[in-house]
Amino acid sequence: MHARSDAASEVMPSWPEDIFAILQRFDVRQVPYVPDAGHSQLIERVLGSSAMRAIPLTTEEEGVALLTGAWAGGQRGVLLMQSSGVGNCVNMLSLTQVFRFPFLTLVTMRGEWGEFNPWQVPMGSVTQGVFELCGIKVLRASHPGEVREVVEAAAGQAYNACTPTAVLLSQRLIGAKVFTK
Repeated sequence: MHARSDAASEVMPSWPEDIFAILQRFDVRQVPYVPDAGHSQLIERVLGSSAMRAIPLTTEEEGVALLTGAWAGGQRGVLLMQSSGVGNCVNMLSLTQVFRFPFLTLVTMRGEWGEFNPWQVPMGSVTQGVFELCGIKVLRASHPGEVREVVEAAAGQAYNACTPTAVLLSQRLIGAKVFTK
């Protein structure tokens, strides 16, 4: 048995391309990520880019520290993760308040729309609240047509106003995972 996404199965969504173009426009250079099916198309684009560096992580909080260092070294970055990893970042997210650096994270949601795994539900239910308690502004995209506008606004907040920002990419957008034989 393996997991597959339920989202518009055969057709590759175009919103990851929109995100990639926005990251290019904002001169994002470093893209730490924890491997995730919801971000796979975007990760592949970053891996193929000569202007961006994709950095696989063993745990999400490493990405917060990495982005702090990237900013100190004069580069912008974005952290890609799944909602289940947000709880791992709570202590490290204090860096966004202490150093006021341009923090942006794109979070694929689990534990909401059609979730099959009960272990994903608790963190998926509190992801937005956790970010807000840590002083991170939260924007959400639930439909393909709004991804470009939401990510553009989030990147502007993060990179221009140094407002730490998270974009939650709804499980409805990503598609619920299901087990198949």
